[in-house]
Parts: sequence; C-alpha cells; structure tokens
Amino acid sequence: MDRFTIKGGIPLKGEVGLCGAKNSGFKLMIASLYSQKPCVIRNFSKIGDVLTTAEIINELGGKVEFGENHILEVSSQGLTKPEFSQKSGKLSRASTYFVGPLLYRFGKAVLPIPGGCKIGRRPLDRHIEGFKALGAEVKVTADVYEISGRLKGGQFKFSKNTHGGTDVLLIAAAAAEGETVLENAAAEPEVDDLIAFLNSIGAKIKRVEPRTIIVQGVKEFHETSYTVMPDRNEAVTFACGALATKGDVFVKQADPKVLSAFLEAVEKIGGGYEIVKDGIRFFHQGELKALNIVTKPYPGFMTDWMAIWMILMTQTKGECIVHETIFENRFAFVEGLKKMGADIELFNPVVPNPDEIYNFNITDDKPEYFHAARVNGPTILHGLNQEITDVRAGASLILASLIAEGESELTGVEHVDRGYENLDGRLCSLGANIKRIKNE
Repeated sequence: MDRFTIKGGIPLKGEVGLCGAKNSGFKLMIASLYSQKPCVIRNFSKIGDVLTTAEIINELGGKVEFGENHILEVSSQGLTKPEFSQKSGKLSRASTYFVGPLLYRFGKAVLPIPGGCKIGRRPLDRHIEGFKALGAEVKVTADVYEISGRLKGGQFKFSKNTHGGTDVLLIAAAAAEGETVLENAAAEPEVDDLIAFLNSIGAKIKRVEPRTIIVQGVKEFHETSYTVMPDRNEAVTFACGALATKGDVFVKQADPKVLSAFLEAVEKIGGGYEIVKDGIRFFHQGELKALNIVTKPYPGFMTDWMAIWMILMTQTKGECIVHETIFENRFAFVEGLKKMGADIELFNPVVPNPDEIYNFNITDDKPEYFHAARVNGPTILHGLNQEITDVRAGASLILASLIAEGESELTGVEHVDRGYENLDGRLCSLGANIKRIKNE
C-alpha cells in the first residue's frame, strides 16, 4: 500500500477545482443499469467507490468504460446474473443500491452485506424495511441478502434520516408498480442529484416537500448524458486547509447554496470567505475563535465535515465542543491527533432524549463509543507517523500534518483514495509538500 510523507508549515495558496461528488457518482452508475442503452456520466470522480462499482457492474455482465476528461459510459445490455461476489461486496457500501435494477432485470437480487468505512454501523435495517414496504420478500443470512418479488408502490416513512436509505428506495421505487410516497426522506443535495439523474432516464420523481418525495413507477428507461454535481465535502476540505494553514485558496465550483451551514460557521469563527460567480475564496484574516458544532442532517452541519473541522478547531482560540449525532463511532482518528499535540478530550454529553437526538440506532451504541469532543486551542501540532482508517479521518490527518511542525508519514492512504481523487496532487498544487511513496 502507498504512504504519504508530509512536511508541514506551508500556507496553502492558489486555485483548485472540485471533482464530482463522492456521494453521488457511484449511485448514478448503478441507476444506469435500468437503461437498455448506454448512459454517459460526466464529471465523475475516479475514486475507490467508483472503481469498485465499475468492477461489480462488470462482474454482473455489464460494462463500464472510462474515457478522458472525467467521462464514463455504463452499458447494461450484457447483464447476466443477479448476484456478485462476497469479495466485491465487502469492498463496497453500495450492495443494496443494486436491488432496484436487479429486481427489474431478474426478479431477484442476492447481495453480500456491504463494506465501506469503519465509522459505525450503517443502519441497513432501514433499507430492508423499505423493500418490505414495497412488497419485496427479504431473506437475510450472516453474509447475504436475498431479495425477490415485483415491487409495488406504497407509502413508507423512514424512522430516522437516512441518506443511503432514501437513495436505495428512490432507485427501487423508480421501477415499482404504481405510486410510492417516501416520508422523512433525506434532503441532501446528492439525493436531489440522484432524482435528477433518474428523471433524465425516464423516471417520474418529485420532491413535493423538503422531506417528502413522490415516485411514479415506470416500465421503461432510456439513455442519458448527465453531469455529476461538484463535491461539497472537497470544498470544505480545501476551505479548512486554507484557514488552518493561514493561507488563501479559491475553490472553483464551490456552491454556497449547499454549504450554508459551513459558511455560517466560518463567519462565526472569524474566517474569511468571498462568494464570486464561479466559486468561493477562503482566506485567513486574523485570529480565529472556537465554535461549538453539532452534526445534523442537511441542511445542518454535515457529519463528513466533522473531522476536518476539528483540525481547524485545534488552531482557534478557546474551547469548543464538537457533538457527533449521525454515527455512533466516528472519533477513532482523535487518538492520533492527541499524539500530535492536540488538546482533545472525548466524552459523552448528557442527552435527555437520545433516541430523538441521535440519528444512529441506539441499540448499536456501546460504552466505549464517544459522541462528543472537547477541543482546546490553539495548539502546536508535531509531525507523527500513523495509519489512516477512513476517508474523512484520512483527510483530517493530512490537514493536521500540513499545519504540524516537522514531518509526518501516513499509511493507509487507500482510504483517502476511496473518497478523494488525487487529493495529494491537488494539495501540492496549492503549495503543500506531500510525497506519495509507492510500496513495491
């Protein structure tokens, strides 16, 4: 596996563009399997999730061709089977996304339990409940889901906000018989990107209220050429990098409409930003103040921003609390930050109604999991050798290394590659000193 060596202390300066959204591209590829003709997807991000999805589609008998300029084509004419290997499934969080197209083509789907980041259990029970509500028969073993039957429209209310669950049922309901009403559906922009893509291949889907979506099932789908939305998580990564290193970075294609919670937080801590026609400039303009944050579903402060934000908080004046409410176990990276010199204390806040406050299943919680961090700053960080364990934690450790004194070495960079395309190269274009060392 590759590793990074990083020398800190250099302000990030310059201009950087955004790739297609990590939380969008792979599911558009899967939804393309409804179409009998090839679908073209533009602005895809060549990351691990996309490459793994391509491998699964090829394994099913379809074909994914990668072209130049971030354009790929998905062809489904050769699909031959409704199941893929345990090996592929363990590498991907997307197994249940295939249910709709495979039921549409074969009448059943046999899928391994998904893999992905080790950041807490992804509550797939919400996906399964949704399939059952649409008339599917579901059998679950230790390793696979077997889902069969003709889906029929119905009404389903998610017990809690679920981005993935909303995606999965949107894809499935697109080909169900009749009308499906999804209540308490996720409002994330990437969900609307999926809706727009599905409509572009012939689906009939409309968000009638902020958290209510109506799907009219259709029998046939057609080809499309579609451009993936820019990645708002990348925008936050580069923004925090600019502020934490006392730099000045213009993030092309950054959309203020989908970053409102983040921009509000930047303004409150005293960070500089300027919205212009084709992006947002982020710049350091003096001492930064600590700010409490609670992660929430969109339009709130996104859980994927939490780890990056905590690095910035180590460089602000004062004490702040970061309260994670979406996943039950997302602070694994903190121990590494403490070894670098960060003043962080993990704890569990007193919450009178945890089932209402927390988006994860309370039954998945464990005494050793912490849901909040108390950060004191500013602190001087020191370079350190350590391992990356998941996508956002990896980005945070890279950022921490950029502001640290001395040199850091990071292993496990494949986790970063799964969620960011050429992050090290793009940071280097802003002046960072990062070297990727390929292991023989």
